[in-house]
Amino acid sequence: MPNSPPIIGLVGGIGSGKSTVAGILAEQGCLVVDSDQLARQALEQPEIRDRLVSWWGSAILDADGRIDRSKVASIVFSSLDERKRLESLVHPWIEKQRLSLFESAPPKTLALVIDAPLLIEAGLIAQCDAVLYIDTDRETRLARLVKSRNWDEKELARREDSQLPLDDKRSIAHHIVENKGDLQSLTEIVRQVLREIINSHRP
Repeated sequence: MPNSPPIIGLVGGIGSGKSTVAGILAEQGCLVVDSDQLARQALEQPEIRDRLVSWWGSAILDADGRIDRSKVASIVFSSLDERKRLESLVHPWIEKQRLSLFESAPPKTLALVIDAPLLIEAGLIAQCDAVLYIDTDRETRLARLVKSRNWDEKELARREDSQLPLDDKRSIAHHIVENKGDLQSLTEIVRQVLREIINSHRP
């Protein structure tokens, strides 16, 4: 679309701070679509819920009859075939919601941001004008995940094994954003990168 804002994709290791960077971009006037949030909403859709129950049985439901995400995770992170089957069901719904949100972006939105764990794996990189790699050392990422999700080293490795290697993500990115835990420094880096992207996107 002519004169449309640039689309920015975020990549990085689990716990690297992609959500923090997305928040900074939102504060600067970007529209951010959080694919994790949309994925949670997708599991609440009756047609998707019913399909998953038909595949894996009612054991994946919690006491309230809703999808228990931890039980689904234990299935899909143990089987590549099951993960692909889930993605084939959920990703089209997420994509439809994302496009709708982008199309209804307020005037003067500086950029449209895709915050998706599988940005590259799902082929979303083709939609992006710029990709940011959030670079955070593994020790810091693990410490965050232990605190926020109660993960250990084994769980982090299991989750990352289902994604593209970090070196590959980094090599694909147009911009590297160093996240060393200093929010002020990170904010300034993100602002500078955003300015560069907007300037390069102008006709």
